[in-house]
Amino acid sequence: MRIGFISFRLAGTDGVSLESAKIAQILDRMGHKIYYFAGEIDSEHVDQDLFSYSRSGQMLIDTAHYTHPEIRWITEHAFGSRPDYPELRQRIESTTAQLELALKQFIGGYGLDLIIAQNVFALPLNIPLSLALQAIIGETGVPAIAHHHDFYWERDQYHPSLVEDILLSTFPPRLPSLRHLVINSRAQNELGQRGLASQILPNFLDFASEPPGADLYNSDLRRELGLQDGDYLFLQPTRVIPRKGIELSIELVSRLRDLPIKLVISHHAELDSAGYLDALQAQAQESGVSLIYAPEKFAPFRETNPNGRKVYRLWDAYVHADFVTYPSLYEGFGNALVEAIYFRKSILVNRYPIYKEDIEPKGIQAVMINGKVTDAAVKKVRDLLSASALAERMAAHNFEVASREYSYERAESILSGVLNTF
Repeated sequence: MRIGFISFRLAGTDGVSLESAKIAQILDRMGHKIYYFAGEIDSEHVDQDLFSYSRSGQMLIDTAHYTHPEIRWITEHAFGSRPDYPELRQRIESTTAQLELALKQFIGGYGLDLIIAQNVFALPLNIPLSLALQAIIGETGVPAIAHHHDFYWERDQYHPSLVEDILLSTFPPRLPSLRHLVINSRAQNELGQRGLASQILPNFLDFASEPPGADLYNSDLRRELGLQDGDYLFLQPTRVIPRKGIELSIELVSRLRDLPIKLVISHHAELDSAGYLDALQAQAQESGVSLIYAPEKFAPFRETNPNGRKVYRLWDAYVHADFVTYPSLYEGFGNALVEAIYFRKSILVNRYPIYKEDIEPKGIQAVMINGKVTDAAVKKVRDLLSASALAERMAAHNFEVASREYSYERAESILSGVLNTF
C-alpha cells in the first residue's frame, strides 16, 4: 500500500516524530511505500542505524506546523480567558480551506491507500489542520489511522476554551473509515467512555538489533560535553518543560555531590519554557550541581553544524551515559524510558501514572520515587554506580522484559491487526 503520515512536524527527537519513524520503518519492512506531510520534515538519511526506511515522497506545508504565525494566533485566541474574537472562526475557516487543498493534493497526487494521522486528532496544536483532515476523511472515506499520543483534556492550557464545539467533534472524530491507536490503557479507557474503540500501541524499539556502541565518531563526546576522566555522566534525555520534573534530577545529583557527576540535558527548552530552564540553572548553581545544557550537540542524525562542529545523535549520549534520570511528572508512555532500557542503562523513574498502570506491572525495574527524592533512592543509585554486577543484572532483566513487550515484532503484530480491519 501507499501510506501517508500526516502531522504538524515529523522531525527532530520529540516522541511523536520518533514513533512515526519507527512505524514507518516497520511498514517499509512489510513492503509498503511511505509518504510524509507536515510543517517540518527531517531530511532522509540513508545511514540511520535505527530508523532506516525508504520515503517515496513528501509534502512540506508551512501552515501545517503549530509554530506558523497564523496557527499560533489561532491557538492563542482559542484558549484561555480571552474575550471571544469575532475573526477567530473566520481565520480558522480560511486556513482550514487552504490545508484541505494541500491535503487533497498530497493524498490524490501520491494515490495514497491509507493515511496515518500522528497526534492530529489528539492535541489542538493546529486546529485548521485537524479540521481539514477530518473533512477529507469524512468526504472520501479514505482508510485512516489516528495515532494518539496525548489528549487535550490532559493539558491545562486547553481549558477554558472558545472552541469547545470543535474539541468535542474533532478531538478525536467519529468516522467510519478511521481507526484509533493509543499508547496506554488510560487513553484506551477514556476513548471507550466516549464510544470509540481503540488498540494500544506502546512505545517500542527494535530490541532484536544490538544498539549502537562506542565508536570513532562518538569517542570524544564526553570531552566535548566538558567531562573529565572519572566523571559520571547522568543523562536527562528529555525536552525542558515543567512536566519532565528535571528539578528532581538536580536534587538527586546534589545529594550525590561527593561523586564527580555531570548532569547533561540533551534536548531544547520549548518556546514557553525559558523561565523553567532559568529556574533549573539557578537551582543547580545553588545546589553545587554541574548542569550541562547541551541540546545544540544532539540531533536525530550525526551531522556538522554551520560552524563545522560535530553534532551527535541522541544515541551517542546513551552510549556514554552512566545513569539515566527520568523523573517525569506525567508521560503518555515513556519513549526515553524504552530507549534507556534498550541501551541497558540504570534508570531513576518518578512513578508517573502510566508507569504505575502500564509499565511497572510488566516487571520493569528502576530506582523509583514518588514525587520526592528519598534517602533510599539516593542509596540505590549509589549502589548501582559502585556495583557494576548489580547494574548489569537490572539492565539485563529490563532488556528481556522490553524485548517481549516493546519490540518491533510486537508492534508489527498490532499494526497488522489494525490494517486487516480495512
